Amino acid sequence: MSVLFCDTNCEIWYTEAKELGLDHVIRMPYTLDGKEYYYDLGEHTDFRFFYDRLRARADAKTSALNKADYLDYFEPVFAAGEDILYLSFSGKLSGTFEFMDQAVAELKEKYPGRKFTRFDTKNISVGAGISVYYAARMKQEGKSDEEILAFLQEFAPEVGCYFAVDDLNHLKRGGRISPTAAFLGTMVGVKPILTVNGEGALLPMAKARGRKKAIDALFDLYRSGAADDGRDVWIVGADCEEDLDKLCGMVHDLTPERRIHRQIVGPVIASHCGPDTLGIIFHRKKA
Repeated sequence: MSVLFCDTNCEIWYTEAKELGLDHVIRMPYTLDGKEYYYDLGEHTDFRFFYDRLRARADAKTSALNKADYLDYFEPVFAAGEDILYLSFSGKLSGTFEFMDQAVAELKEKYPGRKFTRFDTKNISVGAGISVYYAARMKQEGKSDEEILAFLQEFAPEVGCYFAVDDLNHLKRGGRISPTAAFLGTMVGVKPILTVNGEGALLPMAKARGRKKAIDALFDLYRSGAADDGRDVWIVGADCEEDLDKLCGMVHDLTPERRIHRQIVGPVIASHCGPDTLGIIFHRKKA
């Protein structure tokens, strides 16, 4: 079996990553007020500082890793005679994978016997992390790479990942909506519901008027769309504890038998969606 890699854009909480044996986690970068950081799945992240600065309209942005970064991550594994299976966030949402491909091509020349497999989850945040979670559990059970990949090819397209964004200006800065749409939406209190399509691109799927209706819309997506298989549910919030409490309570009341993973949105994702974003991730019914 290969060594399993993931990246911090999957947003699995660091304690859970350790329990799952995820020892090879690629830390994705973000810049705040001109200083670069690398997200560590929350282990040493000062969320209070980050969100306070984000609410104060600090300059927060993300960037791609370079070729040298990927060489540093991958070469020790190849040098040890092991292969790599990397479960990544959506390739549609970043140019970082061009540099990864360059690094892998160089390493394959140096270590021609080694194998590198990347599975694109075509998702982001815990929308990618849910695939990582179940793949890591399968690996702990001794499943082969082939078994894990066969599972992911069926499971990953059935992941429902939905976010209600509170501040449209963050989407405007990221080029997701026009300045005019951001202005008008803010004026009338529109809260867009975003999802990730089958190609791994982010897109708006609905609009809610006001915060309460946005939370209700997320809950309705879960109530109508979740597969009846008892799998876990992830509910994430960008520094919005009260709303996180409410949505968690609604999901628990509907399906008390399910385990709910509750956590904060990390700085890389929050740099794009902004504070008070609320999301829910679950396994959907088959189409």
